[in-house]
Amino acid sequence: MQVEDDVADLKVETFDEGLVVTPLGEWTAEAGDRLQHKIDVIDFRSASGKTVAIDLAEISRMDTVGALLIERLKAAAESAGAKFESHGARPQQARLMEALGERGKEPPPPSRNESGPVTLLADIGGGVIEIGADVKRGVGFLGAVVMVTARLSLTPWRFRFTSTVSHLERVGLRAVPIIALISFLVGAIVAQQSIFQLKNFGATLFVVDLLGILVLRELGVLLTAIMVAGRSGSAFTAEIGSMKMREEIDALKTMGLDPIEVLAMPRLVALVIAMPLLSFIAAMAALLGGGLVAWIYGDITPITFLQRLKDALSLQTFFVGIVKAPFMAVIIGLIACTEGMKVEGSAESLGARTTSSVVKSIFVVIVMDGLFAMLFAAMGI
Repeated sequence: MQVEDDVADLKVETFDEGLVVTPLGEWTAEAGDRLQHKIDVIDFRSASGKTVAIDLAEISRMDTVGALLIERLKAAAESAGAKFESHGARPQQARLMEALGERGKEPPPPSRNESGPVTLLADIGGGVIEIGADVKRGVGFLGAVVMVTARLSLTPWRFRFTSTVSHLERVGLRAVPIIALISFLVGAIVAQQSIFQLKNFGATLFVVDLLGILVLRELGVLLTAIMVAGRSGSAFTAEIGSMKMREEIDALKTMGLDPIEVLAMPRLVALVIAMPLLSFIAAMAALLGGGLVAWIYGDITPITFLQRLKDALSLQTFFVGIVKAPFMAVIIGLIACTEGMKVEGSAESLGARTTSSVVKSIFVVIVMDGLFAMLFAAMGI
């Protein structure tokens, strides 16, 4: 049975200086409708130009609904032209009302004192600093991975084989259909456009050389890396970021487990194994698509296509492309895991880091492909 003193009520007293409003009892959601009605019948017009004071000392309990009703009291008094004052609130009540008072406020407008060029230079400087911080974090994460790799080589029974196989299935096996399909279509498009141009010079047969070298050296592994970065890299960032938001990574550290060993290593190993295999499948699918178009559109029979491909290519051409795959896999894994570790406690941060992971991975993969191309050119390969 509820004690009479705890029944929510509202007492209003009129003085020459204005009104004194005293909430009584428990201002909770259960009494919300009744208290709202009592607030609505108060005539604040008599306090116009005066003071409406509210004494919160008599409130025995207050929840969010009660604090919201206090805010409505304040709004009604101020709309009638009265000055609102409150006192007697307990610390918990004051914090609750302060939090409600902050809701819906617009962020402060950006400073307009700086000119356009100054702002542009500041943005560029901030971007350079952020790039430096990213490089520093990436190198630190790479060092931690190397240390974990050395530790696992000495204690191989600590390696999480089951987790690695699970990630290998997701990164490799489940990616085969989409990578094969896109590579098939790209190979067909490259062959069609090449035949269209080479016909003008009577050199249609050279489309086989062009397609084979381009696919095996550059296109197969680059397409695969871009698709893996968008598909698996983003998934890794989202998974690790979600664990960071739910404090699961902190829980791993509390249990004495290394998050890099538990989370990053199985993903990195799965990527390093899957990337060369996916690159090979992508190259074969692109050659199949190009060969089909060459047969239909360029009148190059499959036997002729294969014979010309055999004459134009060597094992070295294949290895030049496939050797880049593990390095790209490591880059994608490092960036994805690093961005996941940077996630803070909001969904907005998770989305931003996932997007950043994909963009950075694709950019660095393309830069790395260019560096490999210059290296192989300098070596005469």
